[in-house]
Amino acid sequence: MKKTEEMNEYLDWYGELLTEKQQDICDLYFKEDFSLSEISENYDISRAAVLDTIKRSKKLLEDYEKKLHLIEKYHARRKIYDKIKELNNDEYVNGILVQ
Repeated sequence: MKKTEEMNEYLDWYGELLTEKQQDICDLYFKEDFSLSEISENYDISRAAVLDTIKRSKKLLEDYEKKLHLIEKYHARRKIYDKIKELNNDEYVNGILVQ
């Protein structure tokens, strides 16, 4: 399950960098939980072609993260923000101090 969550996060961050067909197939597979057979029927392509598209897209998304580190940096900032929030008695809403 963790791998699916990871791929969904990659798609959220970098999905727009894929072709429309790659985006659609990955969304169906990872977000909508369609089977390879269901996707292949929808696109009138072989299951092997669907699997190849998923593997290539997955590799591209992982490569984008390795080069750009956007997700890694986001999580690091999120941890810092949560720690500050935890240490601070003031109340924050969307990063803005509310008094």
